[in-house]
Amino acid sequence: MTASTQEMADMRTYNVVILGIGFLFIFTAFTTCGNIEQTVVKSLDNATFTGSGYHSLGIIYGVFSLANLLALTVVPVLGPRFTMFFSGILYRQVGYIAVFITPSTWSFYFTSVLIGIGAALLWTAQGYFLLENSDVTTINRNTGIFWALLQCSMLFGNLYVYLGWKGKTEISDQDRKVMFIALLVTSVLGTLSFLILRKSPLLEEEVLPEEERRPLLYKQRATSAIMEAKKDFKTILCLFRTKTILLLSICMAYTGLELSFCSGVYGTCIGATTHFGDEAKALIGISGIVVGFGEIVGGGLFGLVLKNSHFRRTSVVFLGMVVHFVAFYLIFLSIPDDAPVVFHTSPLHTPYMSPSVFIAMLCSFLLGLGDSCFNTQLYSILGCIYMDQSAPAFAIFKFVQSIFAAMAFFYSGYVLLSWQLLVMVVLGFTGTLCFFVVEKAQNTLAESHSEHYSGSCE
Repeated sequence: MTASTQEMADMRTYNVVILGIGFLFIFTAFTTCGNIEQTVVKSLDNATFTGSGYHSLGIIYGVFSLANLLALTVVPVLGPRFTMFFSGILYRQVGYIAVFITPSTWSFYFTSVLIGIGAALLWTAQGYFLLENSDVTTINRNTGIFWALLQCSMLFGNLYVYLGWKGKTEISDQDRKVMFIALLVTSVLGTLSFLILRKSPLLEEEVLPEEERRPLLYKQRATSAIMEAKKDFKTILCLFRTKTILLLSICMAYTGLELSFCSGVYGTCIGATTHFGDEAKALIGISGIVVGFGEIVGGGLFGLVLKNSHFRRTSVVFLGMVVHFVAFYLIFLSIPDDAPVVFHTSPLHTPYMSPSVFIAMLCSFLLGLGDSCFNTQLYSILGCIYMDQSAPAFAIFKFVQSIFAAMAFFYSGYVLLSWQLLVMVVLGFTGTLCFFVVEKAQNTLAESHSEHYSGSCE
C-alpha cells in the first residue's frame, strides 16, 4: 500500500469514527429525551402548557416519514457534511431541548416538525457519507464501528436520568432545567463534531480552481439529484405494488408500533407505576439502558448465529416474536392498565401481580432484544432481494415504520395498556407469518437458480 493510499484509508477511518461520535452525542440527547419526554410533560407546573409528549413524538415520526423524499434531493446538492451539520441544528438545538427549559406549547410542537425534517436529512446524509468513506472491503467494518458508537447513546443519558432522579417522586423545575441543559450541551457537541469531518476523498479529484469549480459542481449536483430523485420515486411506487413489499410492509408496520412502545410508552408506564415508590422516575433511565443492552446483545449475537447455515432469518424473526410476546405478557400482568394514559394523577387500576423491578427490567431487555431481531432481519432480507434497488427499498421501510410509529404515539395517550399490547400481538404475529412467506419464496427461487425475484421491479 502506497503512502497516499494509506493516508486516504486513515482519513476514511477517521471520518467514520468522528461520524459515530457525533451521532453518539446527538442521540444521547435524543434517546434520553424521548424516553423521559412524557414523564417530564406530566410533571410540568405550568397552567399554560398543554402539550403532549406522545403527540410530539408522533409529529416527529410523521414528518420524518414524508421528509425522506425531500432528503433524497437535498443531500446530494448540499453535500453530506454540511447537511449533517445543518440538520443537527434542526434536530435538537433549535429550541426543542430548550423548550423544556422554558416550556411553551407552540414552540414544543413547532420544533417537533423541525426535528422530523432534520431527522430525515441527518439519516440520509449519514448514509451518503458512510458510503463515500467505504469500499467493498471496509463497508462492514465501518458500519460496525458506526453502529457500535450509536448504540452506546442509549447508555449514558439514561444513566444520568437514574443518578439524577433517584429517590424523587416528582420532577421539579430545577431538575428539569439541569437535565435539559445537559442534554442541550451534549447535542451541541455532537453537531459541532461534524465540522471536523474531512472532505471525502471522492470529492478531491476535481481539477478546477475552487472558485470556478463550486458553481459548476452545485449545478451538476442539483441536476443529477433531481433526476435521481425522480427515478427513485418511480421505483418506490412500483415496488409498493409488488407482493413482496406488501407482505413485508406488515412486518415493517409492527416495528413502527414496537419502536414507539420501546422508546417512549414503556418508560412512561414505569415512571407512572406508584408501586415502585421513590425509585419509579429513576427506573426510567435504567430501563433505557437495559433496552440498549438488549439491542447490542441482539446485534452481536445474530451476527454470529447467522454464520451457521442451520439458522435462517426466519429463526431470528421467530425468536424476536417470542421474546416480545413474553415481554408483553409480563407487562400486561405487572403494569397498571391505565399507566400510559394518566397525566395529572396516579394510576387507579391494579395490576394482576405486584410490580417487580426485576420483571420490569427483564421486559426492557426483551424489548430491545426483540427489536434487534426484527430490524436486523428486515435490513438483511431487503438487501438480499433488492440489491440493485436498495435505496428505494430502504426508503419504503423507513416510511412505513415511521408512519406506524407516529400513529402509535398519537393513540398511546388515550388507549389502555392492554389494548396497545393486543394490537402489537396481532400485528406482530401477522407480520412474522408474512416474513416467513417472503423468506420461503426467496429460498425457493435461490434453490432453482432464478435470476430475478418475483418482488423485484424492473
